[in-house]
Amino acid sequence: MADARTPTETFQKLSVFYPMWNEEAYIERALAFGARACDDLIGRGDIADYELIVVDDKSTDRTGAIADELAAADPHIRVIHHERNRKLGGSMKTGFAAATGDLVLYTDADLPFDMAELPRAVRLLREYDVDIISAYRFDRTGEGLLRGVYTWVYNGLIKALFGVKVRDINFAFKLCRSRVFEHVELKSEGSFIDAELVIRSTRLGYEIMQMGVDYFPRTRGESSLSSPGVILTILKEMWSLRGDLKGIQKVR
Repeated sequence: MADARTPTETFQKLSVFYPMWNEEAYIERALAFGARACDDLIGRGDIADYELIVVDDKSTDRTGAIADELAAADPHIRVIHHERNRKLGGSMKTGFAAATGDLVLYTDADLPFDMAELPRAVRLLREYDVDIISAYRFDRTGEGLLRGVYTWVYNGLIKALFGVKVRDINFAFKLCRSRVFEHVELKSEGSFIDAELVIRSTRLGYEIMQMGVDYFPRTRGESSLSSPGVILTILKEMWSLRGDLKGIQKVR
């Protein structure tokens, strides 16, 4: 049975986590913007508390050290250090497992969207009684032609193989109720984990709402999400998930 929800519901805690590998150029801004958005949510009565979690994926720069300094100065900030580099999938699994809030947001350190969008996402999730808000980008021209083609093909493949009609499935803006993870067990270690989250949740009967946001491409550092190695890992994990989904039953 679905939970009874009212427009005045206050969530007890929002957990925001950031998978980070060599993000010393972005980490302070990411946490500052996250704290500001969460303080705004508290002021609006949408949440009672929050935590900001840095998952340091064995960075080789000062990301981990900066994160520890910021955590020492702010009790809302927590840091988890991987002993080995586990890539995006491993970092996301760590983040979801570490989150203690009844709401969980995952996003990237380079902030590909305006954190001022967060109150709208929380309001939509609450008032429409959905389980996940999955954002998509209005305009992707800033990421380049090759990356745009790759994303178009990838989203089409996910739709064809799994019947999931979600735009921009790998975009780093997923706001989830923590109850989703009572039944969703993520297994991917690579970049396929975004799609796995949506596919498993949909198959289990959880409801997903999409929301469009303005996109702000990375201006420092470099993304490797469309490298040949990453693509090969995605294809392997995609094939593995197809077999794993057999016999899955809805819980909602």
